[in-house]
Amino acid sequence: MYARILVPVDGSPTSEAGLAEAICLAGLSGGRIRLMHLVDELPYIPEAATYGVLVPDPARPARERGAALLDRWGARVAQAGVEVDTMLLEGIGGRLVEFVNGQVEAWKADVIVLGTHGRRGLGRTLLGSDAEQIARHATVPVLLVRRHAKAAAKGELPIARTAEGTAS
Repeated sequence: MYARILVPVDGSPTSEAGLAEAICLAGLSGGRIRLMHLVDELPYIPEAATYGVLVPDPARPARERGAALLDRWGARVAQAGVEVDTMLLEGIGGRLVEFVNGQVEAWKADVIVLGTHGRRGLGRTLLGSDAEQIARHATVPVLLVRRHAKAAAKGELPIARTAEGTAS
C-alpha cells in the first residue's frame, strides 16, 4: 500500500523521529523511502548584499550541510535494509509545502511521513507549522510523528518497530 514514502527532513531531532517511523513503515510495507531536504536560498541573499560584495554562492554552506545530512540519513535507511534515494531541492522563498507537493507528484509518492513539534495554541499561531500546511494541502495521506516530551528531554528517539515487531 505504501510503496513510495516521502520523508522531508531538516536534521532536527523531530525530523529524525519522523525518519525512524518512516523506516518502520517501509519495513512493514516493503516500501522505499525518498529523503527530501530543501535549501531556501532567500535568507542568504540579503546577507551577501550587506557586505557590498558579490558573493558567488552564499547558500553553498547550507547546500553542503543538506547534502551531508541526506548522505548520513540515506546510509541509515539503507543500513535498515530499506531502498532509499535522496533529493536536495533549492528554492528562493518558496513554501516547503509547495516543494513537498511537487515531489509527491513527480515521484508518485503514496504517503508523506514527517516529524512535528505538535505545537498548539499561541506557539503554533506565532511560529506557524510546516507540518500543518503539508497535512492540509497534501494529495496523499500524511503521517505526522510527534516526538514525546520525555524522550525529547532525554535526547531519545521513539522506539522504532521492525517488520518482526521487535523494538530496535
